[in-house]
Amino acid sequence: MAALGAGNVSLSGGGPVGSGPLRYARVDYHPEVPVIKFALPAAMLTLAVGSVLAEPVTYQIDPSHTHPSCEADHFGGLSIWRGRFDRSSGTIVLDKEKGTGTVEVTVDAASIDFGMSKLDEHTTSPEMLDVQTYPTATYKGTLANFKNGAPTQVNGEFTLHGVTHPLTLTINQFLCKVNPMSKKEVCGADASGTLNRADYGLSYGDKYGFKMDVKLLIQVEAIRGG
Repeated sequence: MAALGAGNVSLSGGGPVGSGPLRYARVDYHPEVPVIKFALPAAMLTLAVGSVLAEPVTYQIDPSHTHPSCEADHFGGLSIWRGRFDRSSGTIVLDKEKGTGTVEVTVDAASIDFGMSKLDEHTTSPEMLDVQTYPTATYKGTLANFKNGAPTQVNGEFTLHGVTHPLTLTINQFLCKVNPMSKKEVCGADASGTLNRADYGLSYGDKYGFKMDVKLLIQVEAIRGG
């Protein structure tokens, strides 16, 4: 074995095999080839996944957890009456990556509940909301002023009693998470704003000293579609 690589090489039971030093065939190796083959699909996969994650997500408003409420003056400071609308529907579209989104809500005007049937009847009558002629109130807005991935404001238009005016809502809190009971992703918010009801043709009571400002307090939860 000491002579391996020079001269004749003798193998047990046989004669010499060739002479001169052993030579090895050259093999071309291109490590970049498999790297490119693996890197290209990985890059394409990353782009594909990124495009999916960046798409806006639509959430359907949950009417059982959404109740727009209002506070209205009674006789110029005598008391404040609070009521809520029990039936509403709509969608929220949210793009967390871009920090954008929209809101569309429809409220059944006849579902107002002050906890006093006589006041409910008067509020829905032709003298005020006139729900036979204007059965719904609608709000369409754009989510704005995102901070830490959550919107803090909605800029939109509110239609009530057949009249439309700009209305800005402040989002006091906003959170998206998986509901531990339903196992579905839910986004919820608490929003507030103020309007002058006379601007919407609802000036009843002004001769008795009623203040026209109405405070809006809105609790909303929306379930991710699909």
